[in-house]
Amino acid sequence: MKFVAAQMDEAVAAWVMERNPLMDLGEIPYTAIGQLDGTGHIVGGTVFTNYTQRDIHLHVAGAGPRWLTRRFLGECFRYVFFQLNCRRCTVMIAATNERSQRFCEGLGWRYEGILRAYLPGDEDCLIYGMLREECRWLTVGELQHGHSKPTRAATAADLTRRPKPRITAALRRITH
Repeated sequence: MKFVAAQMDEAVAAWVMERNPLMDLGEIPYTAIGQLDGTGHIVGGTVFTNYTQRDIHLHVAGAGPRWLTRRFLGECFRYVFFQLNCRRCTVMIAATNERSQRFCEGLGWRYEGILRAYLPGDEDCLIYGMLREECRWLTVGELQHGHSKPTRAATAADLTRRPKPRITAALRRITH
């Protein structure tokens, strides 16, 4: 059995960053939702950054092909579209990462454009976006009888605050 975990921002962000060498949180505000296995170990996660009230960027990583659950997808997208009330969400993917491109397209993101020579080594970066009305995951994985307990990952106000310096230092140690 797998569990969705909120309020583990530091641990989930560090876990996602270990698996995504292009991701650098620096000192930007972020929040995260994790997927835990039955023993409480992180097996996947989504980090949310660059919140603008209309849009937020998602950074996703998982361990193996079976980490993702429908409930996790539902919680992530309900957080974006209902709790933060964003109009859209964005992912950015290295042009050479075809596996992530297929993953995002399978979930419903649409290719929107390319940032040429954006990544280290002058690699291109692809932009994918999803609008609220395009998201098919908003009712997936809710608890029975309409009593879904909302995931408390963060509020919009939380995303406008800077992380504490000790968090930033810990994350920098992981990325360098």
